[in-house]
Amino acid sequence: MLNALEVFTTVVVGVMVGVEFSVAFVVNRILNALPEDAHQLGRAHGGRMLGAVMPFWYIGSLVLAAVWAVAGWHHPGTGLVVTGSGLLIVSVVMSVLLLVPINNRSKTWTPENRPADWREQSNRWDRYHYARVAVLVAAFTLLVAALV
Repeated sequence: MLNALEVFTTVVVGVMVGVEFSVAFVVNRILNALPEDAHQLGRAHGGRMLGAVMPFWYIGSLVLAAVWAVAGWHHPGTGLVVTGSGLLIVSVVMSVLLLVPINNRSKTWTPENRPADWREQSNRWDRYHYARVAVLVAAFTLLVAALV
């Protein structure tokens, strides 16, 4: 049963990392190449769509990793799982404090009502997101290392 939990947790976290990596290094570059109105509308739509699912994914990943750490407490690699879980906590805190406030504003913007500094706010979100992706990649790496 523990093996199934380990694999399931790793897959769930890995797919989440892949989505966030794709947002950072593929989707946002595509959106940045579009005309200004399309760029902003695409980011707003992405913010609404991913903003609806990511809280469950982040918390679910954290819960799975914590259950793995508890269930495998006396097994090799538990320290890696605990550290990975700590990094998942950091990613949740970063999200709530840094990224969600910007996303909550930007997902309601249209070309008619966006603020003059919308691009600066989007760039700030991107910088925070790069840091969060780095934390997520580190957490995922630790979880994978705990499997071997």
